[in-house]
Amino acid sequence: MTQVGPGRPRLEPRRRAGQTPRAEILDAAAELFTANGYGSTSTRGIADAVGIRQASLYHHFAAKDDILDALLAETITAPLELAERLATSTEPAAVRLYALAWFDVSQLCAARWNLGALYLLPELRSERFAAFRERRDELRRHYETLSAAVIADAGDGAVPGAELLPFRLVESVISVRSDEGAAPEYAEKLIPDAILRLLGWQGELARTRTAAIELAGPHAL
Repeated sequence: MTQVGPGRPRLEPRRRAGQTPRAEILDAAAELFTANGYGSTSTRGIADAVGIRQASLYHHFAAKDDILDALLAETITAPLELAERLATSTEPAAVRLYALAWFDVSQLCAARWNLGALYLLPELRSERFAAFRERRDELRRHYETLSAAVIADAGDGAVPGAELLPFRLVESVISVRSDEGAAPEYAEKLIPDAILRLLGWQGELARTRTAAIELAGPHAL
């Protein structure tokens, strides 16, 4: 048997994605949570999917909700870091918003499993996940601030309250991915383009897209 770590023999050779046992556990949990449901998945089932003993899983995660919390963090950390950097950028608001939306859609599509679908779990309303909810709300506020700035630059082309919609439009890729069974190839361009038009912005999209991807810089996938 392959060793997981000192005194923790693996039940079978490594077969999950990930360079570490922790990453393998997250990969297995992501598949099971999104395919079978969070409530129907046990830590024993996750351990079996990785090919390790349940006790080895607990060496990395004390409980199932810790695994869920780690998966949720994967979806929010990078876009929030980018949003915070964009808040201090001197680039036009349209370029900054496009950069954030493009990156966020891209990472939701690029994930091996549709992790955004976990946002709908009723368990996320509990106090255990309050910190995640606050971070997601913080990201939403960045979207709304940038959207309001785009509307101000565009003039009177947006309907009242339009600044509330871009964040939801970005997350619509989660439902599209669930319906189609795969990440939609068109989303990375279509959704950011649609967001700017929704806000009444009438500038050149191709040039803005190029500038936005460059602005995403080290966060680009």
